[in-house]
Amino acid sequence: MFIGWLSIEGITMGAHRLWTHHSFQVTPLLSTVLMIMQTMAGQNCIWIWVRDHRQHHRYEDTDGDPRNASRGFFFSHMGWLMCRKHPSIIKTGKNINMEDLNADPIVMFQKNYYYLLYFIFAVYVPVAIPVYFWNESWNVSLFVNYFFRYVNVLHTTWCVNSVAHSFGNKPFDKNILAVESRFVSLVTFGDGTHNFHHAFPWDYRSPELGTSLQITSKLIEGLARLGMASNLKYVSDDMIKARAKRTGDGTYKTQTSEKAL
Repeated sequence: MFIGWLSIEGITMGAHRLWTHHSFQVTPLLSTVLMIMQTMAGQNCIWIWVRDHRQHHRYEDTDGDPRNASRGFFFSHMGWLMCRKHPSIIKTGKNINMEDLNADPIVMFQKNYYYLLYFIFAVYVPVAIPVYFWNESWNVSLFVNYFFRYVNVLHTTWCVNSVAHSFGNKPFDKNILAVESRFVSLVTFGDGTHNFHHAFPWDYRSPELGTSLQITSKLIEGLARLGMASNLKYVSDDMIKARAKRTGDGTYKTQTSEKAL
């Protein structure tokens, strides 16, 4: 459970909010820790994950979107990984600016040694700890701490691509498929207000604003107090209200924000 949570945070806090959207800045130590946590999730290296997600935002709900939700629930959940990429994805992928990550030594180190790092941090360490410290059998530990955890983390994060683009309201932008999903907020520890995230992708709280499960954003704020995170970007309440009034579906409820650190 704990390792699974670390894996999810490696995606939501690390690959997503830090490296894709630069919603905040971190120290080299925290960057290294988040890189290891993202490796544990087994969802490709940071470089590939960020490229696909930036493409998802830039070409949202079109053939240039790797997880194009307009192609159906199953496709956006996992089908996009089971078939050849649409020609538009290959073409538009060349337009994604990755210069920032190319200049990041931690990201490029992981990219160059991803499979070795994956074996160490996603397979061997999680499986070996229960064996050596609690006398668990290798077979049971491998099944629970690798296979079961890996499948659970995959489907949990995939729900953001599928459920959070299918079932819910659209208080900030009624013209896109991304929605607000309480279910996704529950299983991902907060990342369910996806309509908000697509409207304001640079907000470090996104997509948690308005939920009671603001775990990741509170962690970021705590790390900022410790001096390990800084420059937390957020959207003002006035901008949120104006966007909801202009393009929302009328379901917006007041969502207060705290001044970022």
